[in-house]
Amino acid sequence: MTDAETVDLLVIGGGMAGLSAAARVAAEGGSVVLVEKAERTGGSARFAGFVWTTPTVEEMRRVNPDGDPELAAALLDGFADGVAWIRSLGVDCRPPVPVLGFGRGHQLDTNHYLDTCERLIRDRGQEMLTGTWTKSLVTENGLVRGADVLLPDGTPRRIEATWTLLATGGFQGDPDLRAEHIHPRAADIGLRANPYSRGDGLSLGRTAGAAFGKKDAGFYGHLMPAGVSLADPARFVDLALYYSEHALLFDTGGKRFVDETVGDHLTAMALLERPEARGLLVTDARVHREWISASYVEGIPGVDKFQLCHRAGARCAVADSLEDFASMPEEWGYPGATIRDRIAEFNTSASANGGPTPGHSLDQRPLDEPPFYVVEAAPAITFTFGGLLIDAGAHALSAASDGRVPVPGLLAAGADAGGLYRRAYAGGLAPALVFGLAAARTALTESPSATGH
Repeated sequence: MTDAETVDLLVIGGGMAGLSAAARVAAEGGSVVLVEKAERTGGSARFAGFVWTTPTVEEMRRVNPDGDPELAAALLDGFADGVAWIRSLGVDCRPPVPVLGFGRGHQLDTNHYLDTCERLIRDRGQEMLTGTWTKSLVTENGLVRGADVLLPDGTPRRIEATWTLLATGGFQGDPDLRAEHIHPRAADIGLRANPYSRGDGLSLGRTAGAAFGKKDAGFYGHLMPAGVSLADPARFVDLALYYSEHALLFDTGGKRFVDETVGDHLTAMALLERPEARGLLVTDARVHREWISASYVEGIPGVDKFQLCHRAGARCAVADSLEDFASMPEEWGYPGATIRDRIAEFNTSASANGGPTPGHSLDQRPLDEPPFYVVEAAPAITFTFGGLLIDAGAHALSAASDGRVPVPGLLAAGADAGGLYRRAYAGGLAPALVFGLAAARTALTESPSATGH
């Protein structure tokens, strides 16, 4: 391609959404350029292994009541086609299994899928520019017409495109943006994702007039052992404390503050808002046997996460009895005797009418089988829910309108797109896949002038 050519689609960001969109356009005979600022494509999707969401719109509405219903319906409508697209590339996408108790999804070799998309793009003669930074979008009378980029050697280049897709992965890699849009303490939480998603798509889109939302949308993440480095991506899954759904979580004042059984991803958001954003996760021998050292999702071998945390240097302990909590080291900063009493109160109320407060709705059994396993936990972020507002066709919506008029020529997908979730979660790879493919469909079938002002 020469600089003077106009491609059908310019993709900024080479993760799950961007590669899916670019590969689909290339497969359909369209022209595409993909720009990725990292040296390698794939982004945080390389650390994931399941593509899943809720099986029905009704279930999505139950777990995500404040999300955009149009986007939720589009996600579910496009999910089967997205899985079929993965399989059409020769990538193994295994039979569906339950996920998080309410979802349904497929295990896949994500790296195989991402690399296959990249190979397809190149084999169709389309361009991929890695190590390339996007300086700004090119606009003309409100129409986005491509972008100005800097190649790895610093050479500037203008890429003109009929459509431009922002798919840079969100803003979880930028502490200041986390503090601004999530919570002041979010600046200091761990990052269980690639470090390159620092809000580039958000900045580019807002400069072009795109709307940002939803307010207080939150983030997807997990409880991780506090104080343990996440520099090694292998730890993102190994040390995730998924079993918190069957545990009790106490803040630094010795208080339970959330129904832990609603999901580790929701508990992580709740802990961020507690003093010091750290807490003690307490389980007993039954939970250790049934959950800590067992498989979390069908098809994934179980590992003893308590032992992994211990070997990683996390603050953790085994208490032979509840009385041992009163001897908790002072430097930990928790009222051990108070936590002991509240565990005992929980065990009494778990089998009583009305149950404990806060509730423990999905696992009402007491924690009364010694020994007790204690790990200090802290929230870590994987990706952000707030982003550029889009519609079902992945059009970025204008901030100057009532929220339903697209910015001509501009698309967004993956974690750059907001509105689907608000303080709720039903899959990350699935929306990136579905709305990445929706962006490709828009680029192949629509004219920007037909959707603009």
